[in-house]
Amino acid sequence: MKQVTCYIRPHRTEIVKGAIAALGVTGLSVSDVRGTGNSAESSPWSRVGVAALPIRTKIVVAVVDSMVDEVIEAILLSARTGEENDGKIFVESLADAVRVRTGEHGDSAV
Repeated sequence: MKQVTCYIRPHRTEIVKGAIAALGVTGLSVSDVRGTGNSAESSPWSRVGVAALPIRTKIVVAVVDSMVDEVIEAILLSARTGEENDGKIFVESLADAVRVRTGEHGDSAV
């Protein structure tokens, strides 16, 4: 199992959610976050040492290993605008998942 986390522009959220859902993935978490990556956005305050922290959407989804590439491709195609600061995707291994209702472990819990 893997956890795919992406940080995208807020106006692309519904498009990305739809692309992930079209793959049959139904469980995901969405949050509004602030932050900056390697190429910080400019701000009038940056001259005085305060970094701009633009609002981004964070989407987290846990999937079986066989779906990771499909999920990444769906995010790339639906989140990309072609401009700087389009976002990032991170993939992490998950040791286990447990469905609280049934106690199932592993892929079946995802």
